[in-house]
Amino acid sequence: MAGRIAHIRSNIINAELDQKALAPQRWENLRALIRDSGVNRVEDLCRRLNVSAATVRRDLYLLERGGAIRRVHGGAVSVENRLDESLFEDKTNLAVEAKRAIAEAALAFIEPDDTIYLDGGSTVLELARLLCERRNLTVVTNSLRAAHELAGRGPRLIVIGGELRRLSQTLVGPLTRLILQELHLDKAFMGTMGFALKEGLTTTDPSEAFTKEAVMGQARQVIVLADNSKAGKVSFASAGRWEKIHVLITDKPFDFASALTGKGIKIVRAANPKQKSNRK
Repeated sequence: MAGRIAHIRSNIINAELDQKALAPQRWENLRALIRDSGVNRVEDLCRRLNVSAATVRRDLYLLERGGAIRRVHGGAVSVENRLDESLFEDKTNLAVEAKRAIAEAALAFIEPDDTIYLDGGSTVLELARLLCERRNLTVVTNSLRAAHELAGRGPRLIVIGGELRRLSQTLVGPLTRLILQELHLDKAFMGTMGFALKEGLTTTDPSEAFTKEAVMGQARQVIVLADNSKAGKVSFASAGRWEKIHVLITDKPFDFASALTGKGIKIVRAANPKQKSNRK
């Protein structure tokens, strides 16, 4: 009898874990349905997502808190602009010197024989470009662009599987957990759409946020690479609490830096090109 009860409990727990893993994808589907249709009734959303009304209402509450939708009587309307995230090519052309300086500062944290994770951000891509000649290193990444930079040369390369997010050319979502949960990372170098004192790291996509948080759970040290323009910005989905982060590398001071230092986070200011030239 006790064995049967334990088996039932195990099935319930596994089912709950599966639902949690699928939630980011469901949120993204729900968000897209509302955004594309403009106005949606709860009954229609239940039918299209094949979930209960209680689940839809709970998800709508979370989406409204994130600023993606506005709940109305019997349903929801979108308040999103479809172009809420720049194309990756556009992002790589913004704050180029700051991103390179931050990437160079990040090199100091990489030691021989480390296993490191490279996230899909444009600043982290600059770091990938600096690792092409490093052979005593294992790089794990979900970024197709970083993988392209490192393919055929430099460090040992592991690309995790998952659903392709075309906008950022990254592999994201619950499937990424299958590989990540088997890995132990020395350092994870993470990008972000924004970071704020209360909200932590945020991004536009729930599936991307899921993968970021999964990575942070497997790394001994989490290092965020973000220029000053990201400070105080809050995007749609939570992608990491400050309790999981050890180092923030940025280019300029920001208002709540001392508060983060008080939380035990090391803040590194990357030297800008003018500072480097003056030293010479």
